[in-house]
Amino acid sequence: MTIEQAIKTGIDYEMQVRKVYTEAARKFADPVARKIFDVLAGEEDRHVAYLESRLDEWQRQGFVTAEKLETAIPSKGAIESSVRRLQRRMAQQDYSAELEMLKKALHLEMEATAFFKRVVAELKAEERQLFARFVEIEEGHEAIVQAEIDALTGLGYWFDYQEFKLEGA
Repeated sequence: MTIEQAIKTGIDYEMQVRKVYTEAARKFADPVARKIFDVLAGEEDRHVAYLESRLDEWQRQGFVTAEKLETAIPSKGAIESSVRRLQRRMAQQDYSAELEMLKKALHLEMEATAFFKRVVAELKAEERQLFARFVEIEEGHEAIVQAEIDALTGLGYWFDYQEFKLEGA
């Protein structure tokens, strides 16, 4: 895979995920859920713009630099607090349509993460840095979407940590 192919494919992944998050932000009734999806959609917008700027640099100059890529995702503690509030509000409502959308988003995030990991493994050393940060960020997106799924399904897990035990303590 060439760096140009990697960037173009990365743009495609980011645009697919952005579309799902934008749709979720419109469809979710809960304002906290909408805000989470707005943030994630905005994050994907920035990823697309970043990759497009890197593609432009590659096409103009024949090389690409890995400019710093920031994330708008809050700290783990802030996410935990928001998810707990979200779980309380969602307890009495049917979110089956939203759950399906979340599952679709999780699947796309996992595909994007796998793609970026493969790119990091296949590209030349000087080209890998551009995509290494995407691996970190996409794994964070996966964790947030999984947390939302867990909040909706009430599985008692959040970020792979059991929130309660059914057996005696």
